[in-house]
Amino acid sequence: MIFKRFFAVAAAAVVVTMVGGLATAGGALAQQVLKVGSTPTGAPFTFLDTKTNTIQGLMVDLITEIGKDAGFSVQVEPLQFSTLLASLTGNKIDIISAAMLATAARKEIIDFSDPVYSYGEGLVVPKSDSKNYAGAEDLKGEVVGAQVGTAYVDALRKTGLFAEVKVYDTIPDILRDVNTGRLKAGYADYPILAYNLSQGMFPEVRLVTSYKPMTVGTVAIGVRKSDQELLGKINASLAKLKQNGTVAKILDKWGLGAKGA
Repeated sequence: MIFKRFFAVAAAAVVVTMVGGLATAGGALAQQVLKVGSTPTGAPFTFLDTKTNTIQGLMVDLITEIGKDAGFSVQVEPLQFSTLLASLTGNKIDIISAAMLATAARKEIIDFSDPVYSYGEGLVVPKSDSKNYAGAEDLKGEVVGAQVGTAYVDALRKTGLFAEVKVYDTIPDILRDVNTGRLKAGYADYPILAYNLSQGMFPEVRLVTSYKPMTVGTVAIGVRKSDQELLGKINASLAKLKQNGTVAKILDKWGLGAKGA
């Protein structure tokens, strides 16, 4: 009886050890899933694909490829642009991959990867307005609009040129008011404005090609300041994907090929 009892205990110990070993191996093999904040408006960088009800776009493609190379998978979380920073610092997401410029003010709050794409703000006006605007001074005294949470709102207000700088939740909201003539002019990310207008959804809006932007910056991927190891992995993979042509292919796919950082 003593021998049988000893054998049963020993066998049980072996089973526990084997299960524990398998669990450890499984954990080692399991890929880390990181939550990525992206916006449902901001094409071609990020947008809601109504056919699949998922967030798609250049920055989604890019962070997915970076994850494949760096050893993590991504779970894209749709968020309004103005909530991205708070969601990251509040640990609701792990990464920001959207049309976010790496401004000095934002760098005080989070850290950014190496540059992905460089651009400035674009200007849109009603198509009936044929004036070749060169700068903000040409719209002195007018009511203009910009998207909440962007670097453009403060930059426009600081000029002191405008009667009012109206703040909108999304870029399509700005385009709708310009399209209907309720807004004299709107400012937003140039490539996003160009992409939206290329889709023909706002036929009474004109992108002013003569306009010179005041705020030029680079889109980059955002992480918490405490996540330096993750930032290192992202930068290493980003550099590799730039070198092997993957970044160029993604930019080409979304019509931005010649202008990547």
